[in-house]
Amino acid sequence: MYDALPAATVRTQVTVPLRFSDGYATTARVFSFDGLVDGREHLAFGLGDWSGALRRHAAGGAAPLVRPHSECLTGDVFGSQRCDCGPQLREAVQRITEAGGFLLYLRQEGRGIGLYPKLDAYALQDAGLDTYEANVALGHDEDERDYRVAAQMLAVLGVPELVLLSSNPDKAEQLTRLGVAVAEVVPTGVFLSPANADYLAAKASRAAARSVDLPSLN
Repeated sequence: MYDALPAATVRTQVTVPLRFSDGYATTARVFSFDGLVDGREHLAFGLGDWSGALRRHAAGGAAPLVRPHSECLTGDVFGSQRCDCGPQLREAVQRITEAGGFLLYLRQEGRGIGLYPKLDAYALQDAGLDTYEANVALGHDEDERDYRVAAQMLAVLGVPELVLLSSNPDKAEQLTRLGVAVAEVVPTGVFLSPANADYLAAKASRAAARSVDLPSLN
């Protein structure tokens, strides 16, 4: 079901030990790719018994757990509390390690607008706009992320169907439209703090508005 996209190939795969600031540690098989449609350096992390998950699914078992996670330098690396990206990444790595599957680390900072514009959007949020309004005020769409590369990566990795770890309806909608079979959507946790309360409220409001018009994913 990936015929509409050019075929990508695995460029390199290496084993990388991972450790988070709270001490949680695991090991990932990290894949890089050639031929991705946007030319960026996206990565796939095979976590837990990912190869066994693929074999079990091929034999009629459950689909592997997959999270497409958009890069957030401020949250993922520096622990910014203005968003929930860092805690979501930490949660996803552990849950996928336990289930067997993949984390797709997509280089789409700031919902696709880039790092510097994201910081410009922060300044507008400090002036009273929400995270989506700030993107629009800068001349961008509310969300410019494109999951075609995720579909390409999944095709190369041999993932015809997945259980999607996400609370973002747009991910499920785009992946389904691209021919990726979404067997189930599993929501991420809620990581609320005083610093990100307005940000999370804006995300929840937008997700609720979008879900009204989405077809059933079951």
